[in-house]
Amino acid sequence: MITVNNVSLSFGKRVLFDEVSLSFTKGNCYGVIGANGAGKSTFLKILSGEIEPGKGTIDITPGERMAVLQQDHFAFDEFTALSTVIMGHRKLWEIAQERDAIYAKEDFTEEDGMRAGELEGEFGEMGGYSAESDAGTLLGELGVKEVFHQSLMKDLPGAVKVRVLLAQALYGNPDILLLDEPTNDLDVETISWLENFLADYENIVIVVSHDRHFLDSVCTHVADVDRQKIKIYTGNYTFWYESSQLAARQMSDKNKKMEEKRKDLLDFIARFSANASKSRQATSRKKALEKLVIEEIEPSNRRYPGIIFKQDREVGNQVLNVEKLLKKTDDGRVLFSDVSFSVGKGDKIAFFSRDHLALTSFFEIINGNMSADEGSYEWGTTITSAYLPNDNSAFFEQKDLHLMDWLRQFVPPHVTDVDEPFLRGFLGKMLFSGDEVMKKTGVLSGGEKVRCMISRMMIQNPNLVILDEPTNHLDLESIQAFNESMINFKGVVLLTSHDHTFMETVANRVIELTPRGIIDRLTTFDEYLTDERVKEVRKTMYEADEVLV
Repeated sequence: MITVNNVSLSFGKRVLFDEVSLSFTKGNCYGVIGANGAGKSTFLKILSGEIEPGKGTIDITPGERMAVLQQDHFAFDEFTALSTVIMGHRKLWEIAQERDAIYAKEDFTEEDGMRAGELEGEFGEMGGYSAESDAGTLLGELGVKEVFHQSLMKDLPGAVKVRVLLAQALYGNPDILLLDEPTNDLDVETISWLENFLADYENIVIVVSHDRHFLDSVCTHVADVDRQKIKIYTGNYTFWYESSQLAARQMSDKNKKMEEKRKDLLDFIARFSANASKSRQATSRKKALEKLVIEEIEPSNRRYPGIIFKQDREVGNQVLNVEKLLKKTDDGRVLFSDVSFSVGKGDKIAFFSRDHLALTSFFEIINGNMSADEGSYEWGTTITSAYLPNDNSAFFEQKDLHLMDWLRQFVPPHVTDVDEPFLRGFLGKMLFSGDEVMKKTGVLSGGEKVRCMISRMMIQNPNLVILDEPTNHLDLESIQAFNESMINFKGVVLLTSHDHTFMETVANRVIELTPRGIIDRLTTFDEYLTDERVKEVRKTMYEADEVLV
């Protein structure tokens, strides 16, 4: 058990936490959510002891071991991948180092022999004799090939290093597991493995993540960081979001009787309890929801942006035709080849690949920003597209523009009445209000730049949108609003995202780009990933040496 007692933390005049008191108990997984800058990662650092609070204490049950997903990717550069994993169990690693140092002595004494015997006993009790094989198995399950196990961390590709550090945190069944954005840089298969691992985990897990599918899969509780406080709610992210929205609607419905509101809430809890019984965390989540009392459900204080796309005109019969596109990297590696397909009315297509460079290159090609090595594409004459690129730096090269003048550049030529209220309206929808519209582009955060880019897209009134990693840098509120906007959008959507929920809820078609062609299915993203016939086709479409890990 880990207990937070009256913890406060300030940075200058800014108060991050004010007398926060919480308890985290065994058998539960807590998803820490909150707006960007609310202090989610800082809270994990307080729990781990990396940051001392200005006031209050963190108490851990004596004898319990805590493991943390390391954020410093260079801290273990001089160690092998296998050793780095084992170092996740610090006590075991220290015993092994002391024991090996004793055996390396030339003048081995009787006292050394006694100490070595004690260490051997402790080493065995901790499972030290199977440490290397256990670490190797864990690496393999996370997709790290055996050829990398004895390599130094400094020599590993970035995607492999991320998985090694994740294995380090998971190694040895820690009593308390702290994970800050554990799904970053992981592919769909590895994320699925991690979801299953944590769903079966019997100790305490506290995780920060912007991946709603991941939070829904693993969490029994949500720890909401808001207004200098943290409050724990029963249920996963979707339960928290939908229940808070329901509570907000009920609060505004003054004509509805209290008994009817209570019945609606009880029906809502019962529905989620039934759904919970189908999940891998059936027992803990269902029990938690059954213990929930109505008074625990409160409306959220969050501000959600208003992302609304209106089409100037409907899409015609011809949208996009792609013929035999091929693209290679500068060193000759094939990203994709023989890419041929047509986009139709009503299509919302999730583009997928093991190599994200293939996806970004494809989107850059069809937007005219990059040339293909072979093939062609043609847009329909009725199409007005808006593109959200993965890298938006080219749009913010002028650092001294305030947001109103920045947005003014992208108003379509046929729109003539471009006054201040018009521009403020689009910026206001993306939560830039008051004097914030006079911010200079040079001081914007990553999330603010993406919100500006969405304003730019909305002002164009497109009938087709192209999204390359639309959730990058956004907080959960913006992700949720963007996701719902794309579900409701009447036009065509071409997207790729690491956000599983975005892909699953928006797309009605999946196209996978591979070095040997495409796989094209009219299906949802989840159905695509679980289709055994698709899995067999995918095996033939990728060369073994083209897989990153």
